Formats: sequence, C-alpha cells, structure tokens
Amino acid sequence: MDDKILHTLEYRKILNKLMQYTQTPMGKLAAEELKPSGDFEGVKRLLQATDEAANVDRLKGIPSFGGVSDIRPALKRASIGGMLGTPELLSVGNTIGGARRVKRFLAAMHEDEKIHSLFALSDLLSEQKHVEDAIRSCIDEDANVLDSASPELASIRRELRGGETRIREKLDSMIRSSSVAKMLQDQLVTIRGDRFVIPVKAEYRAHFGGIVHDQSGSGATLFIEPESIVAMNNKLRETRLREEREIEIILHRLTAMVGDIAEEMAYDVDILGQLDFIFSKARLAREMKATQPRMNDRGYLKLRKGRHPLIPAEQVVPLDVELGNQYSSIIVTGPNTGGKTVTLKTIGLLSLMSMSGLFIPAEEGSQMCVFDAIYADIGDEQSIEQSLSTFSSHMTNIISILKRMTPKSLILLDEVGAGTDPAEGSALAIAILEHIHRIECRMVATTHYSELKAYAYERKGVINASMEFDVQSLSPTYRLLIGVPGRSNAFAIAERLGLPNAILDHARGEVKEEDLRVEHMIASLEENRLTAENERERAEVIRREAEEFRKRQQQELEKLESQRDKRLEKAEKDATAILDKARKEAEEIISDLRRLAMEEGASVKEHKLIEARRRLDEAEPAPRKKTVSRSSKAPRQIQPGDEVKLPSVNQKGYVVELSGTKEALVQFGIMKMKVNVSDLEFLASAPDNPAPALRRATTVKRTRDENVRSELDLRGANLEEAIMETDRFIDEAFLGNLGQISIIHGKGTGVLRTGIQEYLRKHKHVKSYRLGNYNEGGAGVTVAELE
Repeated sequence: MDDKILHTLEYRKILNKLMQYTQTPMGKLAAEELKPSGDFEGVKRLLQATDEAANVDRLKGIPSFGGVSDIRPALKRASIGGMLGTPELLSVGNTIGGARRVKRFLAAMHEDEKIHSLFALSDLLSEQKHVEDAIRSCIDEDANVLDSASPELASIRRELRGGETRIREKLDSMIRSSSVAKMLQDQLVTIRGDRFVIPVKAEYRAHFGGIVHDQSGSGATLFIEPESIVAMNNKLRETRLREEREIEIILHRLTAMVGDIAEEMAYDVDILGQLDFIFSKARLAREMKATQPRMNDRGYLKLRKGRHPLIPAEQVVPLDVELGNQYSSIIVTGPNTGGKTVTLKTIGLLSLMSMSGLFIPAEEGSQMCVFDAIYADIGDEQSIEQSLSTFSSHMTNIISILKRMTPKSLILLDEVGAGTDPAEGSALAIAILEHIHRIECRMVATTHYSELKAYAYERKGVINASMEFDVQSLSPTYRLLIGVPGRSNAFAIAERLGLPNAILDHARGEVKEEDLRVEHMIASLEENRLTAENERERAEVIRREAEEFRKRQQQELEKLESQRDKRLEKAEKDATAILDKARKEAEEIISDLRRLAMEEGASVKEHKLIEARRRLDEAEPAPRKKTVSRSSKAPRQIQPGDEVKLPSVNQKGYVVELSGTKEALVQFGIMKMKVNVSDLEFLASAPDNPAPALRRATTVKRTRDENVRSELDLRGANLEEAIMETDRFIDEAFLGNLGQISIIHGKGTGVLRTGIQEYLRKHKHVKSYRLGNYNEGGAGVTVAELE
C-alpha cells in the first residue's frame, strides 16, 4: 500500500492510538509497523484473532504482560559467549515468568470459551522454568546477587561483614577517645573509595598519622585512614575482590544456561509481541465501540452507521453507504463544508483498518472488501516547490492513479476536475470517471459540476448521492443521501439571508431552463424523500405502540387465566372437602343403621346401602386439569416419536415404539424404559426428522435386584467427558432412588472441580452439594444430595 495514501487518510493516527494499548516493546513495534494486507485469507485470520481477543477482554479482561521485555539483544550476546549482567539476567527471568502466566491464562480461557487462534499461538511458548528458578535463586528483584547464589559467596560475604564490623569497632573506639575527638571535624566513620576513614581537621594533619584519601570542598576537612586499620582495610579489599570473582563465576554459569535456550526464547519473545499486539487491537476496538466487519473479495462494501474514528463520538454523523452490488461508482454532489471529503476519508480509512485486521466503528452486519490497493486524490495537492497549480497537481496525481489501478482497486476522488474552466473541467471529469468505471474499479467521487448529475443518472452502475443540507438553518446535516443528487441551494440561501427579490429574479432568469428543470426535479425528489422518512418514522412509532399494546394484552390475558385456574382449583378443593365431610357422616349413619338392624332385627338390605354410598361417590366432581394456554388441545393418542413426560420420576423423553395399546418403549436421555401408556403425559407431537440420538441410543434394562453405584471416579477425564459421565451417573442414581452420591474429581488445578460443581448447581435433580469431609476425600470429592 502506497505510503502517500496512508498519510492522506490519516492511517498513522490510528496506529498511534493502537500503540497506546500495547504493553511490551515488541507489541508496540508490531503496531507501529502494521500495514493493510491484500491477502483475503490472511485478513480473515487477523480479524478472527482480534475477535477472539475481544471476547477474552469482554469475559475476563486481557492477560497481563508484566515483566515481559525485549531481551533479544541479551539472548544474542549470551548465545555467542558474552557474559550478561544482573539486570539482563533478571529481565530474562521475568520474561520467562511472564510468558508462563500468559500461556496458562489463555489455556484456562480456552477451556471455557474456545479461542483456537490465540490458544494455538500461546501453546507454542516454551517452558523454561528451570532457567527462571536458577536466576531467581541467585538474583533478587533489585538485580543484586544473593548470598545464597553459591556456598563460596555466602562464606565470602560472612567474612566481609565480619571484617567491616571489626574496622568500625576499631574506629568507634578511636573517635570516642578525648585526645582524638578534638582533632575530628565530626565524630563519625565514613567511606572513601571502599576504605573506611574518619574526618580530621586540616590543622591537625601533622599530628594525625595515616593516609589521606579525600578532602572537603573548603579544604578544612581531610578524610584520613588511620595507620592502625590500613592492614584491616587491605584485607577487606582482598575479600571484596574474591567476592567479585565469585559473582563473575555465578553470572557466567547463569549466562551459559540462557545461551542454551536463546533460540527458543527469541521465538517466545516474538510470540509474546504478537499476542500483545492482538490484545491491543481488542482494546482499541472496545475504546472505539467498533465491531468485526464481514470480509469479502468481490468488491462489495456496505457500511451501516459507519463513523470516522478520529472525530469525537458526540460530533460524528454516522454514514450509511453501499458500493459494489447494483452500482460500482458513487458521484457525490453538493456545496462545500457539507461533509463530502469526510465521507471519502471515512470509506477509505475504514477499508484500510479492516484490511489491517482491525475492527471498524460501525454497526454489526457491516461488510468490507479486501482491495489490492486504495488510491485517493483528496485535498489541495498544490506543490509550490514544483510550481504546479492546483489543477496541475490534481491531474498529476490522477494520471499516476490511472496508470496503477486495477479492477480490484478502490478509487477516491475529491472535487474531480476542479481548478480550471467549468466547461472543460466537467467534460474532463466525465471522461476520467467513465474510464475508471469501464475498468470496473470501485469508485467514490465528489464534484460541484451539475453535468455529472446527469452522467450518473444516465450511466448504468453509477449512482448519484449528496450531502443533506438544511435550508431553514442554512447548515449542513452531514448525512449522505444515496440516490439523490445534490442541489446548490444558492438561491435559497441568498433569499434566507435577505438578498432583494429583484436581484434573485434576475439571477434565476440567467439560469438555463434545462438547469432549472433539474433543480426542480431534485427539489421534488428531496421533498418526497423527507415525506417518506417522516411517514416511515410515524409508522415505526405506531408499530412500537401496537407491539407494546399487544404485549400488555397478552400479559393481562395470562394473568386472568392464571386467576381463573386458581379460583376453579380452590372451588374444586372446597367441593371435595364438603363431599368428604358428607361421605364421612353418611358412613357413620350407615354404620349406625347396620348396628340397629342387627340389634332390632330390622330388615335393611345391604345392597341398598352399597348403592347409596356409590351414588355419593359419583357426586364428587373430577379434578380439573390445569390449562397450559388458550391454544391447548385435548390429549391425543400417543404415537412413536412423540415427546412425553413420566410424572412419577419427573423425566421427559421420546416414544421409540408402542407394544400394543398399553405399553410403550420410551427413551429418557441415554436410556430406554418400558412404561405403561397410561402413566405417560403427552407433551408434543413427533418431529419431521427424529433426532439421531434416538437411533444411536442403547437400551438399559434394570431389575429390582440390580445394584446402583453411589460413587463416580472422573480423575484423568477432561471437562467435557466428565460432564457427560456425571449426567449419566445422576440419571442412574435418581432412577435407583439414591439420596446421596459422591463424585471423585481430584484436586489438581481445580478446573475439573469447578466445572463439575457449576454443572451440579444447575441440575434439576441435585438438591445441594458440598466438598467431601476429611474421611470422604476432602477437596478431591464433591458430595451431592438428590431430590
């Protein structure tokens, strides 16, 4: 892509925004060097990675790249035998640790939300924890070598601390002496050039032996090493030299370890830079409220509410435009300051962004195309150094475009043909546009020439467009209107500003009749458009009101039906209670009659008493079934494939086959059971294409004596397999009337335990669950109570 077009469309400003969201030097460099690509499949992969990063950012935030730095220079020096300093080794250790954290973060995220591109990239990161541990065991966070780096170093530093202590004690006893104290400027011990000294007044130099190492700025104080500690300081110096040699040995050992993994680590650094760069694109998309465009390679572009990313959100006017379907060229006409140039730049810049794998600030459903190149002639290209006029400069640029463009290019021309005689300029503009159109490029051009309105109207594949202008307020609305040519509005603006009517009438008389008819046609089109938009808005309001009214009516109806069902149910319960009471009293009376008949020999026929009780039973109303909805129909005979429910175990299934009229083979989940038809409740008729699961499922027959297991061991299984096994296990336990089950998942990383417990929380047969007690397996076991 030509750097000139990137500058013209302000692509660099987008990259500057992108660089602000990078966390590593490698990611920042990748953002700085980002260029649009003409490879359709490559652009799709870039957008897919950005989409995955945006999902990760939305669900869990972006991973931290803290500690990761560009260690490639250090790796190169280590690989050729050079010794690395402690800051460089610390950077290597921190980068290894940062890579491990990023890798684990994305691996855990991949288990919950599939992010194939990011996971595949992060999975390439090597594991170099042994080198990181070796560095951290020798160097602290301040890049200092630890005493524990080697036994020899620990011994040397103990000797150093002991020597320093002895010297300080010797000097402390000296400065406390009254004879020495009067010769000192201050009673303190200090260090000059790794030698312990004391500050002595200059006038006592002759009375005070030793070696002078320094003096104050005024010369009044000399820093002298007393003769009594010279030997002690010499020994301390030798010990420090031994310490330096031992530290050098340690650093050489660590550098050798880094050199052994230099090639793998250099590759890891590149991958970390790519991941940081991808996540920076996701953060930029969130800041811009951008969405992923659908890409194509057939020259089709459709922007829905597209916004220029460099214009503040409260000021930008969204753009709706379609190009490459019914028409391949758009001619935008209208006055200056109406937003034509911004429209061109928006189309061009969003195309560049999508071809770079960036989301675009537009609504979902926008489509963008991969062009082999984008060419633009926008703004005043006048070159003072070359003594070219505005027209000459534009022509030079357009000629260059005409030489390089292909049918897969996007051409953006601003004020084509401007800067010369209107008659010649309009003719030249039409010729240029016609040539570009014949090549079948995608083109958007702006112009002032009214002749181009007629060209766009008559030429197939070319359409007029204009920037809307509010004559009442004398200001542009910056809305692009496809299919409507622009009006000059000069007379309307002049009239609104108070130009005398006589002058206006004279001016109108100078305009050709053909031009007046065109202006009147455009005015009529615009008036009709505004009327249609107003009608559409009113229709939309009415539709929303009708929808709200329908929802309210439906809610009221459901409420009334619910109240009716409750009242009928209550009336049935009351009637049943009254009949129960009457039946009880009748039974008592019949008992009394039997007793009296036996005692007094009365002849009361037994069958008459039974008949009276039967009539009382029949007087009880049958319980009323609840109405599911107004459209519910009477139950029909159950057929194979129907969805049914077995209320006794609260399970839904599908009828596989019928055995006569009384027994059916029903599939519940992965099991099949033979059930009496009268025990089944019909839910839905058989679908046109029965589920494949009905054909693949196995039949499980259970006898009353069969043992049902109460424990499931999932150790070694992945989360998806574990959930399937758990679902099967709970079904078996529920049908076996088990009240409690145990699921063994182990401790591990906790991913399996978390996934299983999240599944148990949503399962309809699980009443509660908890981790196992000490004697049950602790955190490696989850115990569930079934309903």
